Amino acid sequence: MKLALTFDDVCLVPVFNNVGSRQDPITSSKLTTKITLPIPILASNMDSVICSALAQVLQDVGSMPIFHRFTTYEQKVKWLNAFPMSFISCGIRVGDVIEVEKLLENTPVAGVCFDIAHGHDRRLMDAIYKLKVKYPDLDIIAGNVCTSDGYRDLVHSGATAVKVGIGPGAVCTTRMVTGFGVPQFTALQDIVEVKKKLKVPIIADGGIRNSRDIVIALAAGADTVMLGKLFALTNESAAPKRGNNSKPGAVTMLGPGQAWPDTRPYEAKYRGQASADFQEDYFGATKDGTVPEGEAFWAPVAGPAIDLIQKLLAGLRSGMTYGGARTIEELQHKAEFVQVTSNYGAESSPRP
Repeated sequence: MKLALTFDDVCLVPVFNNVGSRQDPITSSKLTTKITLPIPILASNMDSVICSALAQVLQDVGSMPIFHRFTTYEQKVKWLNAFPMSFISCGIRVGDVIEVEKLLENTPVAGVCFDIAHGHDRRLMDAIYKLKVKYPDLDIIAGNVCTSDGYRDLVHSGATAVKVGIGPGAVCTTRMVTGFGVPQFTALQDIVEVKKKLKVPIIADGGIRNSRDIVIALAAGADTVMLGKLFALTNESAAPKRGNNSKPGAVTMLGPGQAWPDTRPYEAKYRGQASADFQEDYFGATKDGTVPEGEAFWAPVAGPAIDLIQKLLAGLRSGMTYGGARTIEELQHKAEFVQVTSNYGAESSPRP
């Protein structure tokens, strides 16, 4: 039986540094085989995360908006016309693929993100292949997977980037409900061994709580990281907002990207797309024969998305200097990990 590790089970060993300043490291990295971004940070393509307000912030700092799929065709057209250098998400049902082909024919689209919970699936492989036959130059992000076989099969089907992560998200309960999923650090390391040959970028999706986790994920071999909860709790997210002393429904909910109108603290509602809360909104009820694999919760809003991004990038650049790295590729080349015990977290945290 193989031992599998989370981000909390490892740390990086500092190496010789000749990077003169923490402002010097270059944070650019590949999103797909054809697209390179100035920063390796993405917002999750979830309905409580991405919207026009957050997409504008992401575009301004050099990230790439990836819009979710749980809305009308008309809304998708509006998004893509406003942000033509964006991805649109798609499921694997026949109607989903027909809709995305219509978007590709009539709307500016940077690429398509096939978005299903268990991405190592013949139906997904077939959908990618068929779309690539029709649009051979199309960038396709596919996922999610947590094994090297899953990564390999999606790449061979035509994916130009693969999302990695089954179960590590803050609102995901898949592992507790089903017993399946691989701890995120090990999932990345296993897939990276195959990535060295196939050269298709991977997106670490889930489990990122701070800049430390970003450094760990990138050093382990991820090309970009995707954040759900952290972006959901920003002013500009799509998550509904309310005063944090209010009962649900006691105040008028704010729309996507709208900040609370005064200085009182307020909360955002972040939810998994496999949660009962989401399924009731989208399907009218929990689907027959299924059990929710996600949660929904209210949590304090942290502030503007730009503040979050700048803080995370500053932590990343600082981490790169401890790794003696001017680039993310150099960080990965020099990275040395050690396994740690549970005492590591206690020793590493402030102790007033």
